[in-house]
Amino acid sequence: MKQRGKRIRPSGKDLVFHFTIASLLPVFLLVVGLFHVKTIQQINWQDFNLSQADKIDIPYLIISFSVAILICLLVAFVFKRVRYDTVKQLYHRQKLAKMILENKWYESEQVKTEGFFKDSAGRTKEKITYFPKMYYRLKNGLIQIRVEITLGKYQDQLLHLEKKLESGLYCELTDKELKDSYVEYTLLYDTIASRISIDEVEAKDGKLRLMKNVWWEYDKLPHMLIAGGTGGGKTYFILTLIEALLHTDSKLYILDPKNADLADLGSVMANVYYRKEDLLSCIETFYEEMMKRSEEMK
Repeated sequence: MKQRGKRIRPSGKDLVFHFTIASLLPVFLLVVGLFHVKTIQQINWQDFNLSQADKIDIPYLIISFSVAILICLLVAFVFKRVRYDTVKQLYHRQKLAKMILENKWYESEQVKTEGFFKDSAGRTKEKITYFPKMYYRLKNGLIQIRVEITLGKYQDQLLHLEKKLESGLYCELTDKELKDSYVEYTLLYDTIASRISIDEVEAKDGKLRLMKNVWWEYDKLPHMLIAGGTGGGKTYFILTLIEALLHTDSKLYILDPKNADLADLGSVMANVYYRKEDLLSCIETFYEEMMKRSEEMK
């Protein structure tokens, strides 16, 4: 269970409300009890009846309730500040439960219940007979959502949750992996808080750190496609990668056919090409070395 995470259940549509009541109700009762502890001790519970309710000090009771509510609000505020991630997880799990229910990705049947009295008519209510097995886990800054695939009528919807998860949870999808009988979505949690400065970008052990919990393992996956709109920061990102790799023993070759910002690096480092002849010569050299390695490996 710990490996899979928390199960998403139909009751999760009100998860935040239930958690709030379960957490704050004991605090509320404790505060009110402290205000009235002397009165409670003086009550003879064997002879107590409702006719004695007129002896209750209403103004004092209102004050105790007001103080208890204020303390509950303060506890909720402090808890949200201190355990922000826990609160976010509750909201995420609630959204996932609502997503399944509102899209009707479940099966149910109508069950007739008997009335409280024999002569009263019974009522019909919905009973869920099948609810997709979905698990939520937050670990090391990554959200992992695992969904069981059963070849049922909702398989196509559960296999393509990328857009709903990204927009609904306000997280960025980093990986989607189809495994035996389930699909696992991995999303980057709290993108803004996970950002790092340029000084923190480092390359070591065949991988390069891009965010607090995101690494590019270039030894295993030596290809990277960088895309983005004009002014989106592509050039600064490339310059950051170059700066980090310069601190290693890597030999870098910079090719800039546009003769733009990267071409200016030629004044501070070697192997920077932007002219057509130099570009073709560099590519041809790489091709020859690649074919040579291929022959040697065979």
